[in-house]
Amino acid sequence: MDIRVGDVLQMKKPHPCSCNLFNVLRVGMDFKLECQKCGRQLMIPRSKAEKNIRKVIREDTKVE
Repeated sequence: MDIRVGDVLQMKKPHPCSCNLFNVLRVGMDFKLECQKCGRQLMIPRSKAEKNIRKVIREDTKVE
């Protein structure tokens, strides 16, 4: 799965604050994610994160 720093992930299960959108801060064996609603940061294993991703929202930047 192609996940990059700066992507927004829509997860299947929401955070306890009821938001299911997370910003990707770090990618590797673990993902460091930040909740968009409350700002809480969490680290979860890559395998668990990839199972729970519903949609990847990516801001494509054009190079001119």
